[in-house]
Amino acid sequence: METDYLVIGAGALGMGFVDTLIEHSDAEVIIIDRRHGPGGHWLDSYPFVQLHQPSMNYGVDSTPLGRDRVELDGRDAGFYERASRAEICGYYDEVMRRRFLASGRVRFFPMCDYLGDRRFRSRLTGAEREVSVRQSVVDATYMASRVPATDSPPFQVADGARCIPIGALTSAISPPDGYVIIGAGKTAMDGVCWLLDNGTPPDDIHWIRPREPWMLNRAFFQPGEGLLTTFAGVVVELEAVAECDSIEQVFDRLEEQQVILRLDPSIQPSMIKGATVSLGELEQLRCINGVVRLGHVTRIDSESITLQGGSIPTSRDRLHVHCASAGLSDNPPKPIFTDDTLLLQPITRVSPSLSAGLIGVVEASGRSTAEKNRLCQPNTWFDTPFDWIRHLLTGMRTELEWRDAPDVVAWVEESRLNLIKGLDRDHDKAAVADLQGRFLTALFPALAKLEAFSQHATPAERARIFEPVTSWER
Repeated sequence: METDYLVIGAGALGMGFVDTLIEHSDAEVIIIDRRHGPGGHWLDSYPFVQLHQPSMNYGVDSTPLGRDRVELDGRDAGFYERASRAEICGYYDEVMRRRFLASGRVRFFPMCDYLGDRRFRSRLTGAEREVSVRQSVVDATYMASRVPATDSPPFQVADGARCIPIGALTSAISPPDGYVIIGAGKTAMDGVCWLLDNGTPPDDIHWIRPREPWMLNRAFFQPGEGLLTTFAGVVVELEAVAECDSIEQVFDRLEEQQVILRLDPSIQPSMIKGATVSLGELEQLRCINGVVRLGHVTRIDSESITLQGGSIPTSRDRLHVHCASAGLSDNPPKPIFTDDTLLLQPITRVSPSLSAGLIGVVEASGRSTAEKNRLCQPNTWFDTPFDWIRHLLTGMRTELEWRDAPDVVAWVEESRLNLIKGLDRDHDKAAVADLQGRFLTALFPALAKLEAFSQHATPAERARIFEPVTSWER
């Protein structure tokens, strides 16, 4: 077999990259994936999962997701729609069939494992194939998400104890004697809200939160009519970093303005993974009184749960719900481009979809490897408050590199994946100008703070910092 690009992984990053690559070049592509279809972790996620962000800005650049509708009722009233798992899986299937395969330049091989050295094997037949690659091998799995359906619990479960991944909640056939939600991320939050929405009394839910999370207010992630508020949130974030002397002060300032939120005002969170919530959802989550804060679970027995900081009673009749997978990877950053490989990673702030599309545009532009790496510096996902500030400022620092690349700027400004697309159109021009002035005033002082804050980073946090002087230049 022969192709220009061999892409390993048909998740959000792989699909987003191929979409813009074939739009801006005449490249031929082979995509392989170990799953049965495109969509990555969405194929394995729990049935009631939704996007963290509006559908309007997710997916691949060429193909809209959803109908740009605003929710009329419920916790998200007034916010733009967020697609469900079923919608997202259908969307990626449609993109693969109607756009990629229909182009005649893309071939897709599902149910296949990559063996290295440009070879892959079918999981169904065992047949192996070798690919002659004219341009690059593209690894779209480095940032792969881990979800409970395919990721075993990070603790022991003894015989007689009932523990299920969150997705199995929808297969329940008889009510247990209460639920124990294990995890503190968005998956656990969704599990709590789904149980409450379906009539489970709050007192029947215990919630083990190993770490307290910061969350992002969904009101500041709205396109369309919400753009001014969204951009105002970015400005407030920059101003907080520029004017505060510690990470704690930054987050206190942002919490005062409700840009970020926490579950328990009395406890300082140590984690932020990018979960978004509405104020209505936050109120619902706060009604759970049975919260356990004794660190991570190490073992579940039929009558007790052992945690890092102690143990609590349980019973055979309680259902323990595994929500403790890591989610999106925070692997250490590596250069994205070599002369014959690509390692897909986020580069912009918060949006892997925009990052994937932009990498495809830059790859198709014919620039040198060094120039492509300058324009697309990896911006590893975040886990701690410092990580989040690092991610925010690293993305902005990379955006400054685009100023002498008009084709990149033009694509970003028109991409449907850009959350603040159209800010200069159909909005209060005086208000936009005021926010832009505040943004520019705070930008460089905030960027200067990153180095100061980095001096206090932990070894794990430092491992997620990408150094601009990189190995591709050696």
